[in-house]
Amino acid sequence: MTTELKDDAKPILVFDSGIGGLTVLREARVLMPERGFIYVADDAGFPYGNWEEEALKTRIRDLFRQLLTQYAPEVCIIACNTAFTLAGADLRATFPDMTFVGTVPAIKPAAERTRSGLVSVLATPGTVKRAYTRDLIQSFASQCEVKLVGSQNLARMAEAYIRGETVSDEAVLAEIAPCFVEREGRKTDIVVLACTHYPFMANLFRKLAPWPVDWLDPAEAIARQARRLVPGGDNVDHPDGWDFALFTSSQPDFATGRLMQGFGLKLQS
Repeated sequence: MTTELKDDAKPILVFDSGIGGLTVLREARVLMPERGFIYVADDAGFPYGNWEEEALKTRIRDLFRQLLTQYAPEVCIIACNTAFTLAGADLRATFPDMTFVGTVPAIKPAAERTRSGLVSVLATPGTVKRAYTRDLIQSFASQCEVKLVGSQNLARMAEAYIRGETVSDEAVLAEIAPCFVEREGRKTDIVVLACTHYPFMANLFRKLAPWPVDWLDPAEAIARQARRLVPGGDNVDHPDGWDFALFTSSQPDFATGRLMQGFGLKLQS
């Protein structure tokens, strides 16, 4: 990559284990139209929930060492709950000159909004077992009953769904059903979508849910935080040469390539 840009037009790097982080990219582009974007999908390592923690932390750190050297972005958005809750502190310690915007389960706003006091967090197994997640509950939702639901299959199903593949209603319902709790006349009223893949399926979740709930998507809040940390761009034109997607497998399929084009991203080998 030989693109050269002025310092005030450095790109924004958005990182995810797969293509779920496109939900965050979509919101970030709205708020930072003057910036170019690099979308990085570690599809060779997907799904992150199957990794041992230390091995995954090392993988993420090594990937960022390469990415920061090659592209020198303005900020990095870690659009993956599993990656950030595991490796966020390590990335900040290893690369102190880079600004990282993290993605964590939206437990605090869920606790503020719930009326029933019953909140569920729909996440990957890795995010559910993380001490970071339980600390968020202790700090911000101690007055609520929070159910952690770690889905083994939903991230993969979301990847297929985003690409236009058929996903059975029964299979999806089996993954989200544990989120719905009834207790003493109260019902779950908020489900935190604690994986950036899941918002792409929100309409399907609404259709299949046994009763209406607020499906809490953190993408806009993540994008707002990134905007606050990126220097204002009133006098910066949108640069040429960025707006591309990198896949660590170097082998995205045709449907994925079409999806990237739909988000205005070229595929970069």
